Amino acid sequence: MRNVFIAGIGQTPVSKQSTDEVRELGAAAVRSAIQNSRLDGPTALYVGNMLSGILSEQQQIGALIAQSAGLGGIEAATIEAACGSGGAAARFGVMAIQSGAHDVVVVCGMERMTHAAKERTTRALATASDWEKEGSHGATFVSLNGRLMQAYMDTYKVGNSVFAPFAINAHRNANRNPNALFHKEISETVYNESRTIEGPLKLFDISPICDGSAAVVLVSEEIAKRLASEGQPVVKIRASAVGTDSLGLDDRERLLRLAGVERSAKRAYEQAKLKPEDIDIFECHDAYTVMSVLSLEAAGFAAEGRGWTLGIEGDIRTEGKLPITTMGGLKGRGHPVGATGVYQLVETFQQLTGGAGPNQVKDPTFAMTQNIGGTGATVISHILERVS
Repeated sequence: MRNVFIAGIGQTPVSKQSTDEVRELGAAAVRSAIQNSRLDGPTALYVGNMLSGILSEQQQIGALIAQSAGLGGIEAATIEAACGSGGAAARFGVMAIQSGAHDVVVVCGMERMTHAAKERTTRALATASDWEKEGSHGATFVSLNGRLMQAYMDTYKVGNSVFAPFAINAHRNANRNPNALFHKEISETVYNESRTIEGPLKLFDISPICDGSAAVVLVSEEIAKRLASEGQPVVKIRASAVGTDSLGLDDRERLLRLAGVERSAKRAYEQAKLKPEDIDIFECHDAYTVMSVLSLEAAGFAAEGRGWTLGIEGDIRTEGKLPITTMGGLKGRGHPVGATGVYQLVETFQQLTGGAGPNQVKDPTFAMTQNIGGTGATVISHILERVS
């Protein structure tokens, strides 16, 4: 299969109550990415989106955004994998280049969530659970992640405070990201004194409902070499892999084992011929702080029950051993669900090309992004490599 490269990026600032409709929100990021790539004529567009059919009563988002971005007539499709929709769309884009079906592809992730009533959005998000066993009985992703957090605390005999560094780090990095939703740092005291939302989950353990769109241009190696020779930054996609698990928590072999993360990460490492210790940046899916901890463990960066220690010891900071959420992550940048996986790719591209500004990690070579659908049912991992 052919090698695949990212040659252009685009994003809109994450916001609440966006005035842009679905079509324009997505088209803005697509146009920006194409302009950034200095390329004309992509022949396919894959859009990651979860909720537009429910919250905006609009399907066929791929064709709609293609039309609005001035790409009418090209191959276009919408990819849905719950909160992992953006990463899944990127996976389809990678395969399209690898196979030789296309030489230039645009991948967009888009979600508009805040125009609907909060209760409606919460119920819509719950459709990514096992609806028959969880969502239809009143379970939400807040309650499901609260269950995971309580089980972690009970199993490993730790308190809420071990999760605080993950929220603090996310807000610190988001404060220096102009495209992030939150521009306010928090302290451990602020975290500890924040209100409890459900179970052990505090306000700062939870990512916000918001709107946003991001896009990347993927190209073949031949085109990437030409662009690089002209001084255009490109980044190689060294691995693209998916792992799955049951949607319902009660159907899992072990509650605190994210088997989908394990499978996705293992396949990505094998493709890239790398090990966890080779990764310089890990953009985890920190929709909830407990998911950061569980993902660090399942992806091989920490032993079971010890993921929280990376936060306590400062390893997750931009100057640490394994920086995570370097531009704020889902907690600080925001989590417009269908767009999140593409925001992760945009931000790691910035890191690997020296464009992350005050959040720049020193001399990274390999970065892993991990986009999760639901509580770990669909997990898409990408490993990116800096091109000298």
